[in-house]
Amino acid sequence: MVSDPGVCPSLAKDGAPRCALKSFCRRIPVSAPLAGVGLLIAFLSTFGCLVRAPGLSVSMAEGDTLISVDYEVFGKVQGVFFRKYTQAEGKKLGLVGWVQNTDQGTVQGQLQGPTSKVRHMQEWLETRGSPKSHIDRASFNNEKVILKLDYSDFQIVK
Repeated sequence: MVSDPGVCPSLAKDGAPRCALKSFCRRIPVSAPLAGVGLLIAFLSTFGCLVRAPGLSVSMAEGDTLISVDYEVFGKVQGVFFRKYTQAEGKKLGLVGWVQNTDQGTVQGQLQGPTSKVRHMQEWLETRGSPKSHIDRASFNNEKVILKLDYSDFQIVK
């Protein structure tokens, strides 16, 4: 927990910034306009700074910015329980979204959740998949910061 939510926690006791980009770790007023604040939080969190704006949840302010990303996985990913394993891994990570087979022999879907969990799932989709799958590549598109989840579960779409 941060004593002053308008100050970057990477400031040393003497007020000198300890993070990589010192100019971003100055005192940040919490009265900043709310429009686009999600992007600001995502940007500043990459430098280890914490900004809490009024009306945002503590989990978002602590670096768990919610994001949404579309994905498509290429290779031997149909007929090998890829969708089932993807759903299970997504649920294990606490993500929501969906997964489906395509007519082109790929698997596509959407992931939503905290950035760190989505990144973990992206790595899983690129490198692991189901035990009998063979992944050639995965593509990720339309990544965006979201303020709330659009889904309540991780579904297999048929």
